[in-house]
Amino acid sequence: MKRLSTVKEESSSPFIKSQQEKVLLRIVVCGSVDDGKSTMIGRLLFDSKQIFDDQLEALERDSVRHGTQGESIDFALLTDGLIAEREQGITIDVAYRFFATEKRTFIVADVPGHEQYTRNMVTGASTADLAVVIIDARKGVLTQTRRHSLLVDLLGIKRVVVAINKIDLVNYQHDVFESITSEYLKYASDLHFDEIHFVPICALTGENLIFPSANMDWYQGPSLIEIAEKIPTQSNDRDLPFRMSVQAVNRPNSDFRGYMGLVSSGKIAIGDAIQILPSERESRVKGFSDFDGPRTSAVAGESVCLLLEDEVDVSRGDLLSSVSNSASLTDQFEAHLVWFGESPMIPHRSYVLKIGSREVSAQINRLKYRLDVDSNKHLEATSLQMNDIGIVNISTTSVIAFDAYDVNRDNGAFILIDRATNLTVGAGMIRHGLRRYENVRWQTLAIGREQRASLTDQKSFVLWLTGLSGSGKSTIANQIEQIFHQNGLLTYVLDGDNIRQGLNADLGFSESDRAENIRRTAEVSKLFVDAGVITLVSFISPFADERKLARDIVGTEDFFEVFVDAPLDVVEARDVKGLYAKARAGLIPNFTGIDSPYEVPTHPDLRVDTSGASIEECVKMVLRSLHDKGLIESRMYR
Repeated sequence: MKRLSTVKEESSSPFIKSQQEKVLLRIVVCGSVDDGKSTMIGRLLFDSKQIFDDQLEALERDSVRHGTQGESIDFALLTDGLIAEREQGITIDVAYRFFATEKRTFIVADVPGHEQYTRNMVTGASTADLAVVIIDARKGVLTQTRRHSLLVDLLGIKRVVVAINKIDLVNYQHDVFESITSEYLKYASDLHFDEIHFVPICALTGENLIFPSANMDWYQGPSLIEIAEKIPTQSNDRDLPFRMSVQAVNRPNSDFRGYMGLVSSGKIAIGDAIQILPSERESRVKGFSDFDGPRTSAVAGESVCLLLEDEVDVSRGDLLSSVSNSASLTDQFEAHLVWFGESPMIPHRSYVLKIGSREVSAQINRLKYRLDVDSNKHLEATSLQMNDIGIVNISTTSVIAFDAYDVNRDNGAFILIDRATNLTVGAGMIRHGLRRYENVRWQTLAIGREQRASLTDQKSFVLWLTGLSGSGKSTIANQIEQIFHQNGLLTYVLDGDNIRQGLNADLGFSESDRAENIRRTAEVSKLFVDAGVITLVSFISPFADERKLARDIVGTEDFFEVFVDAPLDVVEARDVKGLYAKARAGLIPNFTGIDSPYEVPTHPDLRVDTSGASIEECVKMVLRSLHDKGLIESRMYR
C-alpha cells in the first residue's frame, strides 16, 4: 500500500508540471492616484479564481471596515495591505501578486500612483515585460500618467496596455475613449514603445478584464487578459552573455575558495573561460559548490558558488563575465537619472554609486538637460528636484564594469546613495560609456613617488584643515609650514582664498560650486603628494560629502583631517576680514555659518579648539598627532 505522501505527490505532479511549462509574464500596473490600479488587480484575481475561500471571507469583512464600496466588496484591499494604505485609500509600497490562466502565469506589481512614491514605481517596473497604464476616464491623461509612461519607456518596457478605467462613470461613451486614446498616442509618439493597446474597462465590475462587456458594443477588441496572454516576453536573459556580480567570497579554509552570486544573464558551465572585471584577469570554471548536490552548469536566475582553476584575486563587487563578449569598463558614462531625494541633486557632490554588488564613489559632472514629463522636451537645468528625470554625465573614482541598459538591464542599472543619510537618492540607466576611459589612460612614468620622496627624505601627505571662517585654519597651517621649513621639509599650503584667485576663480559659492572647489583642490593635493610634497590645505570645506570625496581622492593613508573648532559667536567676534558683518547685512550670500550650513566633522583625525587653546598649543597637538601616525619625526614638535 502506498504512503499518503506518495499518493499526494503523484496526484499533484501533473499540475505542478503544467504550471512550470507555462511562460511567465511580469506586469507592472501604474498610473495616477485613485485611477483604480489596486481594484483592477483585485478583480483580476477574483475573476481568475485565484482567491481562496478564507481570503474571500476576510476580504468581505475588511470591505465593511475599510472599504470604499459600501456593501460591496472592495477589491483594492487585496493589494493594499498596509494600514496607512487602507486608511488613505492609496498604494504606498509595491505589492506583488501571482495568478495564472490556462495559457500563462503572471506576476503583477501594483505600484504607487502618488508622486511622492515614484521611487517605488521604478522598483516595481524594473523587471516588467508589460506595463498596464491605468487612466481614469473622467480625468484623462494626467501629469503622473505621463511621468509613469516616460519611466516605463526609460526602463526598457516595450509593450504597453492603456486601460481606460471607470468608463461606466462617463456612461460608456465611445467618444471619451477615443479622445483619451488620441491624447495618449500624441504624447507617446516621442517614446519608444513597440506596441500600445487601448482597452476600455470597469475594474470594479470586471468589464473587459477577462470577460467582455455587454455595455460597450462599440468595442470589439480583446480583453486585457487576452492581450497579456499573447504579449511576448523580453529577450530571454539566458540568451545574453554571461554576467555574475560577486556578492561574497566563501573561504572556510585554506583549501577552498568559492565565489558566490546570482547569475544575472547568460549561462556558465564547467570548463568555460571567464574574465574578472575590472582587473581583466582570466580563468576557467573548475566546478560548482551547491547545497542541492553536484551540478555542471548554471543559467540566469540561479544563485551559485563558482570554483575557478586559478588562484586569481576576486573580491566582492567584481563582475564575472564571458570572455568572448565581455562587459565594458569605464570611469565616466552618460545615463538617464531619476532623482528620488527630497534635497536637490548637487552636481560635483560625492555620492556612493552601487551597480550590482560593487560600490564606488561617484559624482555628477554635468546635468545635460532635464526631461519635461508633460511635453517630453529637453529643458535646461542646473539641478534635479525630487521625481525629476534628467540626462547626466557621471564619473567614478574607480573603474566599473557595465553594459548599456538597453542591452542588459541588470548590468546597466545603478543607484546613487547619499553618504550622510545612507538613503537612496537616485536610480539610473547607463546609456553608454564616455570616451575618456577608452582613450585616456594614466601614463606610466619612469620616476615615481618613492624616487621623488627619496630626494627630500620625507613622507608626503595631505594635512586638511577644516572649520569656520576665522577659526584659525590658515594661521595654524602657516605656523606648521614654518616649522617644517626650518626642519628642511618640502611643503606647500593650498589656502582657500588663494586657490580662488586662479585655479578656481570661475567658481561661486553655491553648493555645486563648493563641491567642485573641493574636488579640484583634492586632485591638486594628490598630485603634490605624488611629487613628494607635504601639502597643507586650509579650506572651510563645509560639507561632509566633499570632505569624504577629498579623502577618497587623496587616499586614506595620505590624508589627515583636522577640525579647527571654534563656536560661531567666537569667530564672528573675531571677524578679522569683516566677512560676517557683510553676510549679516546681506552683502555676501551663501556664507557658511550664516545662511549656508557647516556640517561638523563627526570623526576627524584630530579636533583642536582655538577658543580654549592658543594657536601654539593647537600647532603642537597637530604635530604630535602627525608623529603618532608616523608621518613626521618627533623632533618637529619638541
